[in-house]
Amino acid sequence: MALEIRIVIPSGAADSVEEIARNHPGVSEISRTRGVSLVPKGDVIVLQAVRESVEGLLEKLEALNIAQQGSISVSSPELVISDRLDEVEKEVSGDGADAIIWAEVEKDTNADSKLTWNYMLFLIIAVQLAGIGIVTDSTIAIVGAMVVGPEFGPLAGLALAVVDRRWKLARRGAVALIIGFPIAIVLAALATMLSLWLGFFIPADVLRENRATEFIYHPGPYSFIVAVLAGAAGMLSLIGRKSAALVGVFISVTTIPAAGYIAVALVLGEQGRAVGSVLQLLVNVSGIVLAAVTVLFVYRMARRRRPGPSIYSAAHGAANAHNVGSRNPFRR
Repeated sequence: MALEIRIVIPSGAADSVEEIARNHPGVSEISRTRGVSLVPKGDVIVLQAVRESVEGLLEKLEALNIAQQGSISVSSPELVISDRLDEVEKEVSGDGADAIIWAEVEKDTNADSKLTWNYMLFLIIAVQLAGIGIVTDSTIAIVGAMVVGPEFGPLAGLALAVVDRRWKLARRGAVALIIGFPIAIVLAALATMLSLWLGFFIPADVLRENRATEFIYHPGPYSFIVAVLAGAAGMLSLIGRKSAALVGVFISVTTIPAAGYIAVALVLGEQGRAVGSVLQLLVNVSGIVLAAVTVLFVYRMARRRRPGPSIYSAAHGAANAHNVGSRNPFRR
């Protein structure tokens, strides 16, 4: 699996970029156009590298502070036919499907953890679907609500914030959850009140025992176990860019159904079921975040322990030492 890295850099620093690229395992092609960049003024270097080597390459380029002087963009070509690329891939350990590019994970997590109108609308629609599924005892509507729910983005943001100690990202994810869920629950409660007034459902039918939706307000050991497994699968699908697995995570957890049941139970005066739904929501949120943190931490530790060739020149080593502890320019 090949990736294309396009670097815009002042001409004075372009030689260092070229040297790093020439000596980095996994780079199959290097092209450089001098003086083609007008803003900022400098060169454009385009690299082709196998995915499993890109994270290490970005770390080495980080020491040059390219983000402050120009830019680095990474894209994935639809098709690359190259014998040289195939040979280079054999020389690099690991597999492209398992390779993680942390800048990519951080960008995706940042985008999905914000309190936006799009996030709020999806959350409101999801909780409304959950409320409808609860009053009609429809598991299809409940599953639909799970799929539509956007809450995994902020939860993944919280996990990444814990691992990287990025408290701004943690606040962003917490705000999306703390503001988003109450608003969605209140609107679902208003919709339930309107449906009750219009006679769309009978409260006794909703409150009877042995309904398919009872699991929502009955948290137990398996609630936490499912949340942990779903959180681990969700983070693995996020860092591995496997969207189909992420949809499966949405179907597994009961965060959205619990929010919907809180709204319905409060309208019907069932405080006990409302409390049970709140506990279910908290159990799922905590399990997902805990599992996501664990997955990220394990991947981070495994990567740090993986041996790799040291190909820095003395100048690059000094630059890297100088930049230890500085802000990662690839993070937003």
